[in-house]
Amino acid sequence: MAEKYISVRGETVTEKIIEKSRFITTSKHIESEEEARAFIAEISSKFKDATHNCYAYICDMTGNHLRFSDDGEPQGTAGMPMLEVLKNNALRQTAVVVTRYFGGIKLGAGGLVRAYAGAVAENIAAAEKVSYEMCSEKEYGVDYSSVDAALRFLSAFGAEILNCEYSDRVIFTAAVKKKEEERFDKEFTDSLNGRLSVNKIRECFYPFKI
Repeated sequence: MAEKYISVRGETVTEKIIEKSRFITTSKHIESEEEARAFIAEISSKFKDATHNCYAYICDMTGNHLRFSDDGEPQGTAGMPMLEVLKNNALRQTAVVVTRYFGGIKLGAGGLVRAYAGAVAENIAAAEKVSYEMCSEKEYGVDYSSVDAALRFLSAFGAEILNCEYSDRVIFTAAVKKKEEERFDKEFTDSLNGRLSVNKIRECFYPFKI
């Protein structure tokens, strides 16, 4: 299993006109082939009157489970160039669909490759990228008097606060990179002079901002 990998956050849509043809590119984070196929079906249905809905996706963490389709464009001119852009950007668990409305001017094989690859490259550049890293999801309990200090520490260390619960104490649920977990807990405890309770919930991949 990969220790970390890069993907996109959410869904991003970009559009461009090339020789009167309209290219609409939609990318999305997906976590399985089922999700990828559902996404492709959704976009294809949304743009069912389009000339082509070409796609490419890498649906695993290691980059080995991938698929692409030219959807009626000449073989090798759409899906494969799109997939190469995903691979060149080291993206995983990412799907992309390029919808084309033909404008009447043929682009030729080389022109199609440049158009589809360029459309995906522009979309990926616009999308928010995140680094999925193995983390520990933990509950950190602090006294009310230590809330501000705890927030400063969590922010400075780059931990992701997932939830905050107020009861007799304040319980922060946070995602901490697993490789930094031991040092994080020690320094957090020291910063609050030992007034910290720690409860580990689980280990999982979490999208940290790049």
